[in-house]
Amino acid sequence: MEKRTIYISQPVLGEEEWQSLKGPLESGWVTQGPKVREFENLFGEKHSVKHAMATTSCTTALHLALAALGVGPGDEVLVPAFTWVSTANVVLYCGATPVFVDIDPKTMNIDPRDIAHRITDKTKAIIPVHLFGLCADMDAIREAAPGLAIVEDGACAAGATYKGTPAGALGDMGCFSFHPRKSVTTGEGGMLTTNRDDLADLANQMRNHGATISEEQRHHGPKPYILPDFNLLGFNYRMTDLQGAVGVVQMGKLDSFINERNEWAQYYKRELADLEWLQTPEVPEGNRHGWQSFATLVDESKSPCSRNEMMEKLQAKGISTRPGTHAVHMLHLYAEKYSLKPEDYPGARLVNDCSMAIPLHNRMSAEDYAYVVAAMHDL
Repeated sequence: MEKRTIYISQPVLGEEEWQSLKGPLESGWVTQGPKVREFENLFGEKHSVKHAMATTSCTTALHLALAALGVGPGDEVLVPAFTWVSTANVVLYCGATPVFVDIDPKTMNIDPRDIAHRITDKTKAIIPVHLFGLCADMDAIREAAPGLAIVEDGACAAGATYKGTPAGALGDMGCFSFHPRKSVTTGEGGMLTTNRDDLADLANQMRNHGATISEEQRHHGPKPYILPDFNLLGFNYRMTDLQGAVGVVQMGKLDSFINERNEWAQYYKRELADLEWLQTPEVPEGNRHGWQSFATLVDESKSPCSRNEMMEKLQAKGISTRPGTHAVHMLHLYAEKYSLKPEDYPGARLVNDCSMAIPLHNRMSAEDYAYVVAAMHDL
């Protein structure tokens, strides 16, 4: 087979997204405005929530969620030990302490069995991560952490469902990412969702510096020259209408993107099933995977080479791979700050060292997928 170049991920953006930018550019309204509101309405309807608020990133959405919940110094927040670093960082932003929980290597999500003994009288919230688009086991999490506020980190999970309920409607608040590696993108950008009116009102005010009314409300009101009052500490976490316009177009493609990814995920599972050293993702019946990534787990006791050697060999053939993500407790900042050792969270350590995401996105061809499968068998 002739050598190909296959990226780990590529966004699908084209003429429709390009044309969508004309409206904000021609109107001159390029900050948060009508296009952001349209994007929010589409996203909220898709995810069965009353409120969807666009932000600059999933990280700022997570920070906003914790701030709206009143998380602060002296509080603890439970965080999976295997996730992108921002899930833990936002806890530090609030002056609170992240308490890590191990993960289940079979799902790569937080392990509900490890939650109960991590809870103290200081625990205020838990952030389950729907890693790679697979929703965490929310029923087991609620049972293990009764009464705790739940903030879903759904960075990878737009369009995913758990027992028929969309991600973002499973906890007190949900947070999503529109980074280019996600199924739909606005470049950078995020979304905060909730069905709670009180949290929505507070978060909406906080994302706009803490102003009592938004810029758009003031501009279209009877006295646009009067500045709003500021009665709480807020942030500037607003999305631009340029991003909102692209988001509107992308939302119309979300289902088709996920359906296509699902077809090729099933292809991978079939074609790689004979590799006894490779664990591929499982999806519990009744759930819908968002398929942001196809993250596998390499059993190095059986594999022809180590995970890292495997990634190097695939890269030489033009196939981009990545570790699933990282074990946050093994990162220098957190290991030193909290005197943590790799073995403290064995599930997270295993997946940190042996997970491997292979290409899965909407710009791959059938020949690309066949090339990846052949290369995996040739390791």
